[in-house]
Amino acid sequence: MQVMAQAQTQGSLLLNEAMTRYNSWRVGGKADRLYIPVSLDDLSAFLQTLDANEPLHFVGLGSNLLVRDAGVRGTVVVLHNALNTLQMEGNLVYADAGVTCAKLARFTAKQGKQGGEFWAGIPGTVGGALAMNAGCHGGETWDSVKRVLTIDAKGIVHERDVAEFVATYRHVAMPVAKEWFVGAWFELPSGDAEAAEQKIKALLAKRLATQPLNLPNAGSTFRNPEGDYAARLIEACGLKGYKIGGAQVSEKHANFIVNLGDASADDIEQLIVLMRDTVKEKFGISLHQEVHLLGDKVGEK
Repeated sequence: MQVMAQAQTQGSLLLNEAMTRYNSWRVGGKADRLYIPVSLDDLSAFLQTLDANEPLHFVGLGSNLLVRDAGVRGTVVVLHNALNTLQMEGNLVYADAGVTCAKLARFTAKQGKQGGEFWAGIPGTVGGALAMNAGCHGGETWDSVKRVLTIDAKGIVHERDVAEFVATYRHVAMPVAKEWFVGAWFELPSGDAEAAEQKIKALLAKRLATQPLNLPNAGSTFRNPEGDYAARLIEACGLKGYKIGGAQVSEKHANFIVNLGDASADDIEQLIVLMRDTVKEKFGISLHQEVHLLGDKVGEK
């Protein structure tokens, strides 16, 4: 299915917009252009106005994103607080890409569905969860995906079956380049609503107890290597609490980097490199980033 909207935009187009508001580390430079659509049709219409060569970047909560200090060339599209439909469609749960994972978890629980409780522990949006097959506590996003909506650079919306994608640990292979997730249908088995809500409460309590939620962070910096934990390896290297500028390897969870208040993106990136290189040197294990880099370093051309 393909849908094309009329090219008449209603959203907010911001020029030279500071990206610190749009990522959970609260760092980074300015975006050349930033667009916040009011609906999927509006997003489609906006994309139709862009040059075919315009660099495009889609952002949800920016919770696994490091925006570099020199900012972002091209156009950033922010879906959080824009695409927010969340509803039952028959026996399936439909969620727009801008819906937070926490909201999706609570909704599925109230609908008497089980298996979606783990989303409560993911500090991002449905779009980001789809893009990286986000998961925790034994659950992964693509375990329950039935079909998805994507949008391409021309503003055409596509409904795609789950069989068109290959989802692995923290990665999803897109069948077509320059398409982005804008929604999905999830199929979850029926269960006990009260039991699901209690499980969510327990997961949130564990998250609060083990993660540095009081400081700006981007969640897990690295994926867990097979059979081990990135946090254990980083801590074993003596890096827990290590600082570069205003960035610190969290004293609460060694796979988190926190902004102590005045960190630059470069401070954080230097810590990422140090953690990766030190673990490689000490243990011979290559850690793979969960954090995505966006934009330019200061001094780069």
